[in-house]
Amino acid sequence: MIEKEHVLSMLKEVKEAISQKDVLKLKDLSNQTIHSASIYQDPDNITLAVIIYSLSKLLERSEYRENKDWPKLIEGFINNVEKAITFLEKNEDEKFSIELQEVRDSIDHLSGDFKKQIQNVFQKASINKASRIYEHGISMEKTSKLLGVSLFELASYAGSTSTADVDLGITLPVSKRIKYAQEFFE
Repeated sequence: MIEKEHVLSMLKEVKEAISQKDVLKLKDLSNQTIHSASIYQDPDNITLAVIIYSLSKLLERSEYRENKDWPKLIEGFINNVEKAITFLEKNEDEKFSIELQEVRDSIDHLSGDFKKQIQNVFQKASINKASRIYEHGISMEKTSKLLGVSLFELASYAGSTSTADVDLGITLPVSKRIKYAQEFFE
């Protein structure tokens, strides 16, 4: 596990944000994780970013809270986060990785449409985070493999976001650049 201390402090913040239903904090923590994931391409950081972002999306949708399985789902997530913290503190990286997978596997214990909705949130979160890693300069093929999304899904999503539309080649007109240079050297 790369950046273990950072991940540990972040997980503690995640636990607090879940209990306070702080969606914005969770999204911010997910973005911090995706930055690290882009640099190190560490599968645990990537998984963590998807989980945190998914949690933020789940908490922001009030209709999910009305489902009978909601308390079990959130309690399970908090329990997984607590175990993950414990494993990191004990330097048991392999158990930490397994615990992250347990978060996703816990969805399988839900029932009916609620299970499908939660799986859909996690899939969309994976695509979203894949797009963010791609924006950090990792190739689309490598990114799709890291997050387990298809190239088509990633390309479709990345192509529909405004970040892909930014023309980085636009500069000031030559006359303004000359004027600024002259003012700078006067």
